[in-house]
Amino acid sequence: MALSHDAPLDATTAPSPEHPRQAAPAKLVLALAFAQFGAYLAVLTPVMVTLALRVSQIVPEADRGTALGQVLSVGALLAMLGNPVFGALSDRTTSRFGRRRPWLVGGMTAGLAGLMVVALGGNVPVLMLGWALAQLGINAALAALTSCVPDLIPPQQQARVSGLIGITTSLSMIAGSALAQAFSGSMALAFLVPGVIGLAAVVCLAVVIKDRPARAGAFQPYSFKEFLRSFWVDPRRHPDFAWNFAGRFLVFTGASCVTSYQVYFLMDRLGYDDDTVTGKVLVGTLAMVVATAAGSILGGQLSDRSGRRKPYVLGSSLVMAVSLAMIASAHSFGAYVAALVVFGVGEGLYLSVDMALAAAVLPNPEESAKDMGVLNIGNALPQSLVPIVAPALLAIGGGGNYGALFLFGAIAAVLGALAVQFIRSVK
Repeated sequence: MALSHDAPLDATTAPSPEHPRQAAPAKLVLALAFAQFGAYLAVLTPVMVTLALRVSQIVPEADRGTALGQVLSVGALLAMLGNPVFGALSDRTTSRFGRRRPWLVGGMTAGLAGLMVVALGGNVPVLMLGWALAQLGINAALAALTSCVPDLIPPQQQARVSGLIGITTSLSMIAGSALAQAFSGSMALAFLVPGVIGLAAVVCLAVVIKDRPARAGAFQPYSFKEFLRSFWVDPRRHPDFAWNFAGRFLVFTGASCVTSYQVYFLMDRLGYDDDTVTGKVLVGTLAMVVATAAGSILGGQLSDRSGRRKPYVLGSSLVMAVSLAMIASAHSFGAYVAALVVFGVGEGLYLSVDMALAAAVLPNPEESAKDMGVLNIGNALPQSLVPIVAPALLAIGGGGNYGALFLFGAIAAVLGALAVQFIRSVK
């Protein structure tokens, strides 16, 4: 079925040789990009900047690294569990509003409420509670959002659209850094403004898509067995899916070393304080985003034209590994920014191609949101594990060993690059 301005967007309708899928309309692509920007603005701004600053406000300096790790780990764990569950529920939703809209809008509304709790909370347990709600809500929206690429974008267009979406994810990082700096005098606004923008963005997507409910009888009732199945795709039956999951997990382990600990790296190794660190994060993020945009555009176009995915995933993962090794040895802000530029190029290439690769190895088009949710565990689990592992790595040699942390990330990225090469069904 053609994805035109007038035709309803039905994820259950498969293309055929007689009726190939036409290019997705511009308004759909733009709405997807804006929704991705908004959702990640809401969730990445705290991960990158504001949560670390909020923890620093209420926890003694000696304990802030451990406290931040606790808050991030709980939120990431719930994100990891929630995404596939919400994806499975979205796949089988029979609401008259469709199977994606309720989770897009409802999820971001809950996420905004969680961010409000974090902004107003005065101790670590309250921060953990609020961040848990924020992660669950935003990941409910992301579960519906990520399924839209395999559902609604034809294969010959997926890498380019993924590249555009990858750029917006990077733009959300720079916008989040800018908002954190702009509202540095009001922590409440620093959390709430990104959340409000995120809600507005997914509402725009909900208006644009012509969403349909799940087909009656297409799924078993959602029992406890189905709940457990939300987290599982049999690697024996679907080995390519399993290798893609492994590659994602390892690459995002490397990336999480940067996103989770850059604030404390700048403060502890380079000596910036609470008043100046947000500005340095903004400068670094600007440089990284420009590089990410270039990598995304180039990678998406070349991959779609060649029809090949694996070489670009391999190359991008290795570039990210090199950048992590550069950060490990950086002892000046200039060296740090140069490493972020290299990281951005690698990340842009990776984001533009990996989603297209993921869409190609999904086991069942009827369960795209659930299966993309399972893959998202590979993204989310490192956000939980890295803060657990990081204190031990940082403590090597007496403490503050960021070199060990980022070299660990570099090794993980190299292993992720190698894992993808075992995929057989995609070139």
